[in-house]
Amino acid sequence: MSLYLTGKAVLDIQAGAPNNGRGTADQGNVTPVKQHRTGGKTYPYGSAQWWRRMLRDSLPETETPSPVLVNGKDAKQQAYTSGRPDRYTDDDLFGYMAATKTGTHMRDTVLSTGTFVSIAPERPTRDFGTMNRGLPTGANPILHEHEFYTAALQGDLRLDLARVGFFEQDGGVRKAALSDAAVQEALQAGCTETTRRGTSGLLLPLPERRRRVAVLLRTIAAMHGGASQAAHYGDRTPALILLAPIQGGNQPFTRILAPVEGEIRFFTDTLREEIDAWSDLIDGTVYLGWAPGFLGDQRETARADLDDLIKDDRLVIDHPRVVLQALATAIETGEHDAWYQD
Repeated sequence: MSLYLTGKAVLDIQAGAPNNGRGTADQGNVTPVKQHRTGGKTYPYGSAQWWRRMLRDSLPETETPSPVLVNGKDAKQQAYTSGRPDRYTDDDLFGYMAATKTGTHMRDTVLSTGTFVSIAPERPTRDFGTMNRGLPTGANPILHEHEFYTAALQGDLRLDLARVGFFEQDGGVRKAALSDAAVQEALQAGCTETTRRGTSGLLLPLPERRRRVAVLLRTIAAMHGGASQAAHYGDRTPALILLAPIQGGNQPFTRILAPVEGEIRFFTDTLREEIDAWSDLIDGTVYLGWAPGFLGDQRETARADLDDLIKDDRLVIDHPRVVLQALATAIETGEHDAWYQD
């Protein structure tokens, strides 16, 4: 059974507007944030596309982005990357669909992402402003408003390790990942032909697959960006991230955070029970990165409550950046090569 790095990330948004929504005519000159209502309560959220774009834009300068190609115009305009996962890490990890006159090639994402929804209900605030700089005397100021909020947004993550650096060509896929010409170029550059999950394709050398996963983890540890940075700049690295190497790719850690009487609570007993329940499929240590100060003193309480799991090397709790960088180094140096087996 294939192995995945599965878990969740939590962003601590302080007076931010990281992902704006689409305004409506009845809202006037107001820029709203994305939000939805459940049970009569409002929950701000950030879309999966927003988080993935922010992550992609945070990749280090050493990673050349896949060139974006644009053709057509107006309603028929199309834009897509070059569709060369053998050459570009972002095409490999995030997937693509490149439709050209010579054919269509596509790759499903290796990194699955959920919507980042506020853990507790929060009503966004409207900020009122005017533009009157440089206007002539007596002119009316130009009015504008936008929304922002303070909330902890959580979203699920899953990295399909066996598919990193493996490009499906035939069997079990709707479209091949590479053109015939690209296949020949990839083979000449060091890829090999193989079969995984009943699908034939091309496989990058193991050192490059290790490197790409390490780059991804280190990028998550240093994420930045999002909307409204001029007025609402803030930390966009995870305040909390949980990753477990688990066979089959299930996400058993959905319910470890929830609001209790208006405050977000981390349920150590829930985490413990899930680790025990899935122990036959968890392949090694569960990694919990938790920034100091996030959720008050609950981090130290969790360390005390879960001390036996920590001592047995079933759980690591440390700063998110420390956890992600240590895991990246372990993967890059070959400590977890078994995770890449199909």
